[in-house]
Amino acid sequence: ERRIDQDYKNAYYYAINQMAGLGETVVALADARLPPQKFPPGFRFNNVQVNFPVSGYRLLGLASMIDPPKAAVPDAVAKVRAAGVKVIMMTGDHPSTAAAIAKSVGIFALDAQPTSLTLTSTPTSRLSAGLVTGDDLEKMTPDLVEDILLRTDDIVFARMKPEQKLQVVETCQRLGAVVTATGDGINDAAAIRRADVGIAMGQTGAAYSVKCADIVLMDDNFASIVSGIEEGRLMFENLKKILLYTLSSNVPELAAFLLSMGAQVPLPLGILTVLCIDLGTDLLPAVSLAFEEAETDLMAAKPRNPATDRLLNERLIFLSFGQLGLIQAASGFFTYFVIMAENGFWPSRLLGLRQAWESKAINDLRDSYGQEWTYDDRKTLEYTCQAGFLFSVVVVQWVNVIQCRTRRLSMISRPMNNMVLNFSILFETVIAFLVIYVPGNQEGLQLAPLWPLWWLPGLAFSLVLLCYEELRKAIARKHEGSWVDKETRF
Repeated sequence: ERRIDQDYKNAYYYAINQMAGLGETVVALADARLPPQKFPPGFRFNNVQVNFPVSGYRLLGLASMIDPPKAAVPDAVAKVRAAGVKVIMMTGDHPSTAAAIAKSVGIFALDAQPTSLTLTSTPTSRLSAGLVTGDDLEKMTPDLVEDILLRTDDIVFARMKPEQKLQVVETCQRLGAVVTATGDGINDAAAIRRADVGIAMGQTGAAYSVKCADIVLMDDNFASIVSGIEEGRLMFENLKKILLYTLSSNVPELAAFLLSMGAQVPLPLGILTVLCIDLGTDLLPAVSLAFEEAETDLMAAKPRNPATDRLLNERLIFLSFGQLGLIQAASGFFTYFVIMAENGFWPSRLLGLRQAWESKAINDLRDSYGQEWTYDDRKTLEYTCQAGFLFSVVVVQWVNVIQCRTRRLSMISRPMNNMVLNFSILFETVIAFLVIYVPGNQEGLQLAPLWPLWWLPGLAFSLVLLCYEELRKAIARKHEGSWVDKETRF
């Protein structure tokens, strides 16, 4: 045995720092000789009501062990940092061990010398790397902790207690951050539960931590979080595209009823026809946009601001209702007036005609050329116009769904590799032909067959929408930050 003098202490701490600096967890091994009279064989030791000595042990030596990070973790950390996500490490390990692990996974640079942050040595300017221990954190005020988090780019907390991990999570939330906490031990449960998104490890995680978590990683791999962030961003982008496509077809539907009520013209689009569009032709193309691949590198973009960049914003509404929807409405109304005009009813004759048009008692209603129309003949013409309106909207929606695939890129630069979308375009066309040309739909869906020449107005306006969108995207690409770019980038 050896007395514990200053040289012994120096060698002891040197050994601990050397092993901890390699990222290893250091365990001190000690024993004690207990008198057999007081501690006979079979004695029951109680660690709650301590009934054995807790001091006077003999130090046997130090043992170190390491649980190395998975090989994919450094790359995952680099990706989330590039995506604007700040990675904060909180651990119960020794500060030297925590710093070494942080360097091995890329939270700290390999040549970084992290500054030890205490109550008296807080950053007054921007700090690249900082290290805070739990003992020092206990002495800090909430404002000081906030200041450290704001001023330090890369930060590691060591020797942390469960309540201190919870404190850091709540501080980040007070600063307006969306916080994700991940861990596997029971000590992480409080932070996981309080975070906006709690993530636990499914294989090695404690049962209570798994219960508190919102997401459970079945492979215990931090890299899976990166995939989750990327998938989440892709889903958000695709949902915006779905909304843009779906909302734009509401404009011609709404405009048809408004014009009919305001100008008292025969109804351009019936209720059953609206249902054919919303539940028939538009449904599958909208769903197909969920299968779109990323337009750009999503992990290179900064996180969105949840307070301002919502799923449905004013720019998306302006683009769908104020631009694309108006082109579709113009297509439908143009087809409607063309069919009416070719059958003798010029637009000027249709104004204020709805009451007489709907009257079953009037069977000699005159058109612009003086021809008389019975009620049944007028209804057949009305159903034909509604079929033309429907088909025009469907044709323009062909181009619309293709244009909705990209926010800024030209449709030429995107191959048609979304097989679900390709099938959906064919599907909505078949549905449109079936509801228009299947016998009996005049009584059921109130749609009458179209003469093929009346397909052309819709095709013309689909070219208008194509040219308009390609021009808008080209201006946004060439003049980034211009009015067109800022007001139409949804």
